[in-house]
Amino acid sequence: MPVRTIIRYPDPLLRARCLPVAHFDAPLHQLADDLLDTMRAAPGVGITAAHVGELQRLFVIELTPGDVRVYVNPDITWLSEETADHVEGSVSMPGSTETVRRPATVRFRYQDLRGEIHEEEAEGFFATCIQHEIDQLDGIFWLQRLSRLKRERLVKKWEKTKI
Repeated sequence: MPVRTIIRYPDPLLRARCLPVAHFDAPLHQLADDLLDTMRAAPGVGITAAHVGELQRLFVIELTPGDVRVYVNPDITWLSEETADHVEGSVSMPGSTETVRRPATVRFRYQDLRGEIHEEEAEGFFATCIQHEIDQLDGIFWLQRLSRLKRERLVKKWEKTKI
C-alpha cells in the first residue's frame, strides 16, 4: 500500500467538512489501507482521509500496535459532562502538541468497511482520539479547541520550525 502525502497546516482542506461515504467498495478499502500505512510512517495514532486530501468521512486509529480500527461515517451521539485533559497533536502539524480538554466519555455510531452500522462507547485517551478525528472530519482542526493565546503561541512556533 502506498504511503500518501500528508497535507500540512494551514492547508484549507484541513478546515473542510468531509462528505459521507456512499460506496463501500474496493477504492474505500484501498484508501483505508493507505491511511494505515501513511499514519504509521508519519508516525501517529490516528489519521483521517482529509489529512491526505480526500474529503471522505473515514479515519483509522491504532492506539496499540496491531489494534487497527477503521471508522466510516462516524458521528458522536453522546458526550459526558465530565472532562479530561490529554496532549494532542496532528500528523498535519508534526512536532506540535498541546493539552486539550474534552469530554471524558463519548458514545458514537459508525460504519465498518462493509457498511455495517455499529455503536460504541469510548473513554479516556480512546475518547479523545475519537473526538479529535471526528472533529477533523467536520472541518475542525484541533488547534480550534485551544484558547486563543495557546493557539497563537503554537502557530507562531510552528511557522518557525515547520518541516
